[in-house]
Amino acid sequence: MNIRSLGCNSVYDAGGGVSRVPEKGTYLFMLAKSSVRFHIGDSAFVCPEGTAILYNDKEQQEYSACGTAFVCDWICFDTEGDREFIDSLELITNRPVRYADSEFITSLIRSITAEYYSLSSRRAKMLDTLMRTLLISFSESGSRREEETVQAAAPHYSTLVELREKIYRNPQQKWNVDTMAADVNMSRSYFQHIYREVFGVSCISDVISGKIEKAKEILSETGCTVSQVAAMCGYDNEEHFMRQFKKIVGVTPTKYRKQV
Repeated sequence: MNIRSLGCNSVYDAGGGVSRVPEKGTYLFMLAKSSVRFHIGDSAFVCPEGTAILYNDKEQQEYSACGTAFVCDWICFDTEGDREFIDSLELITNRPVRYADSEFITSLIRSITAEYYSLSSRRAKMLDTLMRTLLISFSESGSRREEETVQAAAPHYSTLVELREKIYRNPQQKWNVDTMAADVNMSRSYFQHIYREVFGVSCISDVISGKIEKAKEILSETGCTVSQVAAMCGYDNEEHFMRQFKKIVGVTPTKYRKQV
């Protein structure tokens, strides 16, 4: 996914609002943090804070304040390379969805905003993770009738996102399925299933990706030997590191360093 623009705590004065024709291929996710009036087709919906909407490019994006100033968080994005994932969620678009507990979504958008403006080498990977989590949570909220299930689901995704961040921040650790499952208090089989469901890859694939991303960073920014890089990324065997690096990146660590 590719974020075009975003905003946290955007404020519109009483009587103010937004009315725009969307760009082809884009979506707008918006979370109201005060009461809001959505104008969809010939209908108007007055909704309380904690209401979200996902506009696609088929509907004019139109919403306004209700008497007092209107506050919202929003993200405009396209589905670059993620069309299959988006379709699998069967997202409800152009219709308000009420969150039982919007704090999880608020914290997610804060994290997305911080990552969007960061210079981290993991920026693209973490933005993809956070956006997937946001859309999965929205999908859950829109498709389930009981709000309590949404409250139960939200911490689930938050915990997995935290684990994934740990994996990428600490590639030198000896991550395996058992240690990761224990970290989030899940059974081995259930953890593997839900991890792939949320992120679209296996947990072990993410461990390897984390190691390789860190290796690329070290090779680009330091003069460490290949053997040292391998050890810093959690590899006990230099040859194994070199084979895995070439398989994923397409070139050897030494050649990669010469290219950057």
